[in-house]
Amino acid sequence: MARQYDYIIIGAGSAGAVLANRLSADPRNKILLLEAGPASYRWTRIPVGYARMINNPAVNWLYTSEPEATTNGRRLPVPRGRILGGSSAINGLAFVRGQAQDFDTWAQMGNRGWSYADVLPFFKRIEAYQGEGDATYRGKDGPLRVTNPEPREAIFQALIKAAGEVGIRHNPDYNGARQDGIAMSQASISGGRRMSTAACYLDPIRGRANLHIETGALAERLIFQGRRCIGVRYRKGDQAQEARAAREVIISGGAINSPQLLELSGIGQPERLQALGIETLHALPGVGENLRDHYAPRTRWAVGAKGYTLNDRGRGLGLVEQALRYALTGKGMLGAVAAPMRAFVCSREGLEAPDLLLGWVPAFTEPGRNGPRIAAQSGMTCYAHVMRPESKGHIHITSADPTAPPAIHFNFLSAPVDAALTVRAIQIARSIMYAPAMAPLRLSEIAPGPARQSDAEIIEWVKQVGETTYHPVGTCKMGSDPMAVVDAGLRVHGIGGLRVADASIMPTLTSGNTNVPCIMIGEKAADMVLGDAKAMAA
Repeated sequence: MARQYDYIIIGAGSAGAVLANRLSADPRNKILLLEAGPASYRWTRIPVGYARMINNPAVNWLYTSEPEATTNGRRLPVPRGRILGGSSAINGLAFVRGQAQDFDTWAQMGNRGWSYADVLPFFKRIEAYQGEGDATYRGKDGPLRVTNPEPREAIFQALIKAAGEVGIRHNPDYNGARQDGIAMSQASISGGRRMSTAACYLDPIRGRANLHIETGALAERLIFQGRRCIGVRYRKGDQAQEARAAREVIISGGAINSPQLLELSGIGQPERLQALGIETLHALPGVGENLRDHYAPRTRWAVGAKGYTLNDRGRGLGLVEQALRYALTGKGMLGAVAAPMRAFVCSREGLEAPDLLLGWVPAFTEPGRNGPRIAAQSGMTCYAHVMRPESKGHIHITSADPTAPPAIHFNFLSAPVDAALTVRAIQIARSIMYAPAMAPLRLSEIAPGPARQSDAEIIEWVKQVGETTYHPVGTCKMGSDPMAVVDAGLRVHGIGGLRVADASIMPTLTSGNTNVPCIMIGEKAADMVLGDAKAMAA
């Protein structure tokens, strides 16, 4: 017998955990939250744990992209969280909202209620910001504590000064009134602990009698009554189970798993489904399309001066010292965000908002048995990429088997403007690294290397080494055009009782890391779901 609920949420990640918290706040709502991964993992609470989870099948789907010409035939790693908290439990912890232009663009595309003015209250609702910020933009009472470190270390002070020398200002709060400038990375870290949505939205409410959290539960197919979704079939271990929703089913599987589940359930492109033996319930050509992500080369710089990088301070006895520092204070290398400094910059004068992102890691890393580790050579890494790429790819299932990974095609650099702007991002990164303020570090460029100067040489290098920054979005995009999958209320077009709420609904990519916008989507979706239920009851 199928168990009965009011709402079923599929995926306990950045958005799904938020929905579970907000919908279960009313004890009259009976909620089922399904998560394919485990409830917890020993490395999730320690910030540096991302290095131990980036290649770890215990908590990571470990997807890979298909080989493409723009990646020189390489398969790119596409890690996604498979644990309570989803990717918020394994990511690099940077706290970036994006800029007002991102959300105003969504509204201008016909998505009413998604302008920056509309979503700002939800961003503020998320956070308990621990820095000094303008209350117009920052929240103090939310469940997720956000830190804004001071640039005390010499290497970060040098970068700020060097950026100023090439015309890039220091911006102490890029999540405030303006995004442009260089700054320390704000982080989903507090007291040396990761602030995942599992920790901030689920842990405080585990005792709610009306919320049932089922881990190790892989959703296999949605259940329909005509054109209305009424439940889900899922597998826990070797046992197939079913659950029914009296009101709604909400998919929060992310940009890869959400279109996968729709296609497995017969919603998508009929010719693709038919080829796999799946009966088409509802034709929606946009399912799995509009995939976007940030494609970033990592420039590398050897540091000749001693004492600046983690390579000098995070190995051998230095690592022991860092571990003791973290144990006593929650700070240091083990308690830091993955890329501690970033700059949001304009590719040219006259732009209203930045279109490029640079991020610095004060270390060289190398592959280790359990993930990346600090290398012996002292150096810095600076990744540089376009923030709002035009190149679009797609994600589609290749089998009716729910355990088979879908095929991921990014088509990076297929839009000529993305290639041109990537070159410009690398040029700006070079200008900062060659600025006078960086001279004391005694830098030497390793990659792309001084020999690569022309646009063609740089782009060829980008194709050889570029990687995704783990920000896939858009595969169930929001809108009213023929390729849209959900409407502005996140309801799946043509299907009753079914919504999607996660990164897949973003019609365009936000300017920066996508975790915080996903949490905002969860907050806003919860308000819309509850608002619709109230309207129906009136």
